[in-house]
Amino acid sequence: MKFSLLAQAAAGGDQAMIYQVVMWVGIIGVFYFFMIRPQQKKAKEQKSLLGNLKKGDMVVTIGGIHARIYTVEEATVTLELDKGVKLTVEKSAISRTVVD
Repeated sequence: MKFSLLAQAAAGGDQAMIYQVVMWVGIIGVFYFFMIRPQQKKAKEQKSLLGNLKKGDMVVTIGGIHARIYTVEEATVTLELDKGVKLTVEKSAISRTVVD
C-alpha cells in the first residue's frame, strides 16, 4: 500500500517538472523574440548605415547636430555645418540620415 502511494507521488512530480521546464523554455523564447532579436536587428541596421555613408549625405548626430558629410574616413567623418564650418566626429556618433 505504501509503495503504491509513493509511486503515484513520484509520477506526479515528474509531470510537474516537465511543465516547469516548458515554462522556462517559453520565458526564454519570449525574451529572445521581444528583446534580443530586435536589438540585434537594430544593431545590424546601424552598422549598415555607418558603412554606407558617403559625401553629401545629410545626417543627424547623437547630439542632435544636423549637417552634411564633407569627408568619410575609416573611423571618423567630417561634417560641414553652416557657411564652411567643419566638425570631425566618430562614425559611431552618426545617429541617422535625413532625406532632403
